[in-house]
Amino acid sequence: IFSHRFGALNSGSYNLYGLDQAAVRLGLEYGITDRLGVGFGRSSSDKMMDYYVRYKLLRQQTSGMPVTITGFGYASVKLASPGDATTLNDRTAYITQLLIARKFSPQLSLQLMPTFVHKNAVDKTIESNDQLAIGVGGRFKISRSVAITSEYYHRLDVKSTNPYKNSIGFGVDIETGGHVFQLLLSSSQRITERTFITESTGDFFNGDIHLGFNVTRAFQLKKPKSKLAQ
Repeated sequence: IFSHRFGALNSGSYNLYGLDQAAVRLGLEYGITDRLGVGFGRSSSDKMMDYYVRYKLLRQQTSGMPVTITGFGYASVKLASPGDATTLNDRTAYITQLLIARKFSPQLSLQLMPTFVHKNAVDKTIESNDQLAIGVGGRFKISRSVAITSEYYHRLDVKSTNPYKNSIGFGVDIETGGHVFQLLLSSSQRITERTFITESTGDFFNGDIHLGFNVTRAFQLKKPKSKLAQ
C-alpha cells in the first residue's frame, strides 16, 4: 500500500523536492502475509522517519471471536533538531498499540486503541517519557464507495503543565477502484501517531481545525490463488 498524506501549509528552511512546504507524509507498506505487514514513511514535520510492523492476532468470526485484534509496533526519529542540540537517540520514540475492532454491520465498524508511547528524551517539566492514551474510532458507510470516519485520543495521567491537547478528527473516505481518498478535518496538523497523539496543540472545538487529505493506493505483486487451486 502506498499512502500520500497532505495537511496545512507550513514553513521550513530545507525540504524534500519542495514537498516540505506543506505537512506531507509519504509512506509505503508491504503485506508479507494476510496477517503481517511492515512499512515506513517520511514526514515533512521535523523531517521525521517512521518504521512500523502490524500483525493481526485474532480475526472476528460469526461464531466465537467477537472482535479483530491487531498488534501495532512503531518507531520514529526526528531528523531535524534546532541547532542539532540533541542526538538521534534523544529524538527517537516508540509506540505500541492494540487495535481492537468490531464490525457490527456492513455499515458500522468501531475500534478501541489502547496506546503506550515511550520517548527517549522529553522536557520533564511538561511530560513523561512513558505516556498512555486510549483511542476510539468509528466508520459508517453511507454508500458502497463513501464512508464517514472519526477518531479521538484521550491521554491518561497528563501533567497539569502539559500544553498539548487531545487529538480529534473527522473524515470522509471515497473509494474509486484501487484508490482511497480521505478528506479530513482534524485538531492536529501533525500526521504520525507519535505527534498527533502526544504533541497536538490544537483545540478542535476552539476553532483549531486543519483540512487535509490522504491518498492510498494498493498494488498486487501477484494474483491471489483461487480457491479451486488451493
